[in-house]
Amino acid sequence: MTSRTTDVTATVTTATRRAALLGLPLFLAGCAAGGRMRSFPGTGVGTFAYASPAGDWRTIYATQRDNGHEIEALDFSVIDRQYLRHTVAWAGDEPPGTIVVDPYERFLYLVESRDRATRYGVGVGREGFAWAGRARIGGKSSPWPTWTPPHEMTLRDKDAAKWAGGMPGGPDNPLGARALYLFQGNRDTLYRIHGNNDETSIGKAVSSGCIRMLNHDVVDLHRRVGVGTPVIVLG
Repeated sequence: MTSRTTDVTATVTTATRRAALLGLPLFLAGCAAGGRMRSFPGTGVGTFAYASPAGDWRTIYATQRDNGHEIEALDFSVIDRQYLRHTVAWAGDEPPGTIVVDPYERFLYLVESRDRATRYGVGVGREGFAWAGRARIGGKSSPWPTWTPPHEMTLRDKDAAKWAGGMPGGPDNPLGARALYLFQGNRDTLYRIHGNNDETSIGKAVSSGCIRMLNHDVVDLHRRVGVGTPVIVLG
């Protein structure tokens, strides 16, 4: 599937967390241990600060061969370990399988049960490109999807302009190993949850709206969720 990502310039209004859960439209821009409860005001969902590694990180983030390409072993020196895959305590009414993104803390949660979630580190939209709202996964890419930059991006970015016809999938592709396409109703929002070609971007606000994950993590998430999965991006 060819993807049109949302890295375009636009003025964006940020929704409150309450607005996000009330189903207001996405604002289009183009794409520690402890027992303290972290709640998301006005949402009824939250997570405890307690977290534990979701397995052996050396195995989870080892070199992988994936559909003709190689996902290199993660360089642990370039990423804060809080952004590696964790199992966390969870509290909330969202059903298992729901994806909740907290852009402020740079985490994506996959709700596993009423009291547990898997937490992944993410990169999020930089200032002026943040967005919030409810959506659903309207499509899943094939492995290593093609990236087609939006027209607006090709006008301002000469590197993107040379890929106006589409950049083939691979380790250098900005979409990384997988992509999940976010829809509202039958409308493609042009936002994506996707892998990336720069692991140092995880935990930072660097994108133009899309949610970036480590390639190891987006492969795992892509495998575990299906079309129709609800997605909540908090303000």
